[in-house]
Amino acid sequence: MTEAAKTVVVTGAGGFVGRHLAERLAKEGAAVVASDLRDPQVVGTRFVACDVTDPAACDRLLTDASVVFHVASMVQTRQSGAAKVWAVNHGGTQNLLAAARKQGVARFHYVSSASVVYQGVDIENGDESLPYAAASQAPYADSKIAAEREVLAAQGQSGLVTCAVRPHVIYGPGDGRFLPAILARARAGSLRFGVGREDKLSDFTYIDNLIDALMLAERRLTAEPSLGGRAWFVTNGEPIGFWDFVDRVLIAMGMPATRGRIPYRVAYAVAALAEGFSTLTGRAAGPETGLTRFAIRYMCTHHYFSIDRARRDLGYQPAVSIDEGIRRTIEHLRQTSAVG
Repeated sequence: MTEAAKTVVVTGAGGFVGRHLAERLAKEGAAVVASDLRDPQVVGTRFVACDVTDPAACDRLLTDASVVFHVASMVQTRQSGAAKVWAVNHGGTQNLLAAARKQGVARFHYVSSASVVYQGVDIENGDESLPYAAASQAPYADSKIAAEREVLAAQGQSGLVTCAVRPHVIYGPGDGRFLPAILARARAGSLRFGVGREDKLSDFTYIDNLIDALMLAERRLTAEPSLGGRAWFVTNGEPIGFWDFVDRVLIAMGMPATRGRIPYRVAYAVAALAEGFSTLTGRAAGPETGLTRFAIRYMCTHHYFSIDRARRDLGYQPAVSIDEGIRRTIEHLRQTSAVG
């Protein structure tokens, strides 16, 4: 199969990142297979259903594929219901890698997470030399570490070229979790206070910037396969306080900013009780509430990253600023009646 005729598979195409990526690829003329459990109905793509936990389904999905963007994942930071998270995030990646080697796929791009290096302590301008977290943090982070390790180790196997892109706190139009949850809590009157009294900085990644980076990775690895086997942090490169970001969103919506901060130890104790209740009641994997020990630690530590390697290797440059990204996101939410 020639590069001009390549078929590009996007897993998790029904999700926030996957849909944006599939749409961009289709607009640029690629023959895109948009895969998920249900048809995301992405214009200009062909749908193939696939449960990534099913090896045979993965094998069928990658028939005739030249490039894979593996986006599908399950986000969960509480400890209960971890088996499903591991089955999707790690097991699904193993299944897809095996199918990619069998089917002669040329390139395998993995959408990872900056959380793979987070160990519960401050990260300030961290780069790709940081080791994977040595201690368990949460099912999501732990399973993403295991998956990324296998993706990068697969470089060169059966001619496969691999890479991992590590975004951090992705937001933008089409996000069904992060900003909508913030605004819903604010409207319900349950977001009057933030968490933590220190000014801890965080990175954020506007969706279009992440898609730019993924497209650049495909172009660069096509031209220079020796870049394979690497991971890149991809963010906006504008670290700000987590609650400063939240306040910018609230103010842009004409809503009051948070008024103060709940001490870290109080919030962490409440989160521990909430997680303990989930375990005792046998709560299965499901939507995130934001009230987990991992989430509280995350909001109360520095975690921002250098994007110099992505700039150097990929030619990546964030095109949309944090504030412009917030403006575009809120405009989209208003147009789609997701907010008032």
